[in-house]
Parts: sequence; C-alpha cells; structure tokens
Amino acid sequence: MNEAPSISHYADLFDALRLPPVVNRLAEFFVSNRYDAYLVGGAVRDALTGREVEDIDIAVNGDALRVSAELAESLAGHCVPLHSDWQVARVALPDADRRGHVDIAAIQGCGIEQDLRRRDFTINAMGLPLGAALSGDSVERLLDPCGGLRDLRQGVVRMSSPDALSEDPARLMRGARLATQFRFSMERGTADAIRARAACIGYASQERVRDELMRLLQSPNAYEGVRLLDELGLLCAVIPELAQAKGVAQPKEHYWDVFNHLVEAVGWLDAMFEGDDSPLDIMPRFEGMDEYFEGDVCDGFDRLAFLKLAALLHDIAKPTTKTIEPSGRIRFFGHHTEGAEVARGVLRRLRFGNRGVGHVAGMVRHHLRPRQMAQKGDMPTKRALYRYYRDVGDVALDTLYLNTADYLAARGPMLEREDWENHCRLVRHVLEDGRLEAGGRPDDSVKSLPKLVDGYDIMDGFALAPGPGIGVLLEEVREAQASGEIDTREQALELVRASLERGGEGA
Repeated sequence: MNEAPSISHYADLFDALRLPPVVNRLAEFFVSNRYDAYLVGGAVRDALTGREVEDIDIAVNGDALRVSAELAESLAGHCVPLHSDWQVARVALPDADRRGHVDIAAIQGCGIEQDLRRRDFTINAMGLPLGAALSGDSVERLLDPCGGLRDLRQGVVRMSSPDALSEDPARLMRGARLATQFRFSMERGTADAIRARAACIGYASQERVRDELMRLLQSPNAYEGVRLLDELGLLCAVIPELAQAKGVAQPKEHYWDVFNHLVEAVGWLDAMFEGDDSPLDIMPRFEGMDEYFEGDVCDGFDRLAFLKLAALLHDIAKPTTKTIEPSGRIRFFGHHTEGAEVARGVLRRLRFGNRGVGHVAGMVRHHLRPRQMAQKGDMPTKRALYRYYRDVGDVALDTLYLNTADYLAARGPMLEREDWENHCRLVRHVLEDGRLEAGGRPDDSVKSLPKLVDGYDIMDGFALAPGPGIGVLLEEVREAQASGEIDTREQALELVRASLERGGEGA
C-alpha cells in the first residue's frame, strides 16, 4: 500500500515536472502538427509532487474531436467521443501503454487561462504547454492563474473560484477526496461552500459519487476522509442510512455509539494495513496479504477499499433492529442479515456492479462469524472452519479482518492486552487451520482430498432417485471428510446410511 508523500517531501520536488514517457510522445504529435495544446489538471499536479501520473488530460485550441481522431491514428489507438457538444474525446492507447487512455477536450472560454480558471480546485487548475515537455523548461512555462503551485506547497485544497462548486456537484466529493488523498487541509471558505451545498450531491452522477467515495476509502488515511465527509455534511447526504446511527447507544461492552463505532472500524483498518504500532504488533498476517487486498474486485477498486466500505456499513441495521429488554439489556437481533440487505440497497443506489454489491453484502452478513466460532474460549473445530470457508466463500479472509476491525472499534480505549491476544490467537487459528495457500487465498482443501463417493454411489447403494437430497448427503460426506472424521469409502457410505436412518435430507 502506497502512502501519499508528506508536505516536506513535496517541497523538494517543485524544481521539475516528472512526466511519464507517454507525455513526450503526445507532445511530439501536437508540436509536429502545430496544435496549441496543454497538459492540464491532475497530471500537472502529480508531476509536480512526484506522484505517478495516472490520468492524462489535454486541452487543445481547436476541434478536439478531429484532433483526437488524428492522434488515435498516429498512435495506433482508438478514439471514442465522450461529449460532442463540449468537444471531449478519449483516445485509448495501445496495449503496450498501461495508462490506458488520454482525454482530450477543447479549450473553453477565451483561452487557456480562462479555461483553467473554470476548473474545480487550484491544485487542478495548472497547465503546461505540451511544447515545454520537449524543451526542458517545463516549470518556467507552467501556467498557474489560480495559485495552485502555492497551495501545493502549503498543502491546501482551495476552490478555484466561487462558482467552481456550483458548476458540477460531484466536485463537492472530489474536494474531500483530494484533501484525504494528499493529506492536505481544506481552506475554510472552500469547506464552508461545500457544507452549504452538501445537499446538492444528490444531483451528481451516482457513478461519479461512487468513484470519489471509493478513491477516498482507497487512501491510507480513509478514517480522516470519512470524518471530513461527515464534517462537511456529505457522508449522510450520500448514505442517508448512516444518519440513523448517530447517537444510538450500544451495550456497555462498546465504547462508541453505533455511528462512531462504524467510523472507528474504518480507522482500525487504516492502522491494520498501514501501521505497525501497538496493539497491532501481534496482528496475524498471511503470506501475500498485501497483494491479496490490492486485488481488483470491480469498478476498478481493490479488496481493501471494499473492506473499508463494509466496515462503514457493517452495523448499518442496528438502529432499526435495536431492542431494550426489561432488564435494560440492549440487543440488535438480526442486524447482520438485515444489514446485508441495507448494504445491497446502498451499493445499488451508488451504481456498484453486481460483484461489488455481493462482496460487501457478504462481509456484512457474516461479520460476526469468526468470533462466534470460538465457543467458551475454545478454538473453532475443523468442522466449524470448514463451514466458515464454505459459507463465506470469496470474502472469508476479508470478513476475518472486518471482524477484527469490528472488535477493536467496539473496545476502543477499553481494549485490554490479554483479550486482544486471545482474539489474535483466534485469527491465527482460522488462518492456519483454514489451510491457506501461499498466495493468501483459502485453499479449498476438500477438492484436494480424494473423492470417497459420488452421487451415483449414493443412489445405487441406497436405491434413491436423483434430486437435491443427494447433494445434501454429499455435502455431509465432504464436511465429515474435511473435519477428519472419515477418510474411507466405507466410512462415507456408513455416514450416509446413518443420515438416512435419522430421516436425513436424502430420505
């Protein structure tokens, strides 16, 4: 996981723009064809700060659609018009360039300076003539009408103009995401303007809101980002269900109310994956863990971002399932199952793909399972571990760390070392006895075991007709085999016989 550079680190990098080689190839095209074109936006910002340049945007003085088609032909790429009225197109680069694409737009207004002034935040409102990328005097020719370089040096997110936020409501989320991603402060006037317009986020494209939220959660300091979203009034505007969690008291074992518990769980995941401070010094890890959580789930976002989203939503149904017994005991019966459905609704509203919806809903539904497997302090049995990996499936490992973040956020400052050590022993047991592959994924050990019987053996041996009951009996055999209770064909058939005599599913 890559941390954003510190402000002091940025100060040493402003003497040059560190541009990727593809910019030189683009510059050669525009200069040789005498097009008046500029590298703009986040590419300039990232090149100044030494970050990897990912999104390349070019503003051209002229017919952007025609120029984009010519560029695509020159680079053996492919041109896709994005907005004909605003003259915006995307050029998909050849497969050899991992950046994927370049967006080209016609300069708006009376020239490049006015175009830059219409952009969202000052640190995104800088431009560089593409000819400067070839001449070597890029910093000297930087266009900075809004003081973006100054704000980069000072670590400030500032709107480029009073109208910047009104033109595009998605910019409200982007401001919080930039502050989080760069660990910048937000200028007071900008924060006030976002707060005053927070309700307008409902008019933004839900896909763009989703992307800004997930990019914020993908940051190593997502906790600060979620807190900032809440301070700006955006968090509950995007996920109104969270507003119901504010002030909802929990049992005495919990330090925080439901809302703060959810946010703290995100913070513990930040610490779990980015820090090594106590009490996380004994947190169990597995080989290939970083690579596992960097793996893509859907919509271009990795497992860790989805894990943090699940942490933010895992107790989302507690307010609606809360009951108080005559003794005063607080209960939340079924909050995990109801919460999974609420999470599905939230993600569908934000236009997540089906895999992302199922991924988060699965974690929310099963987030209690790991600690529930340990009965009276004993470690889970092999049968319990088998059922856990079978039932939770693709998110079994993710859920294990969600459960840990849930546990830490529940205890808060009340965390006791001995209890934490016991929890870590549980996690280690689930990891190790769950038979993990070297890459960190749960090894389906049942598949690697010899098949003792199949459906035909059961049907022929007990004169049974085909049907779903055969599958149930086979699953009983697999479960017993995985737990070490049987290991021969004869034992498997005897198990089936006993199940049928008890009136089992196959009867």
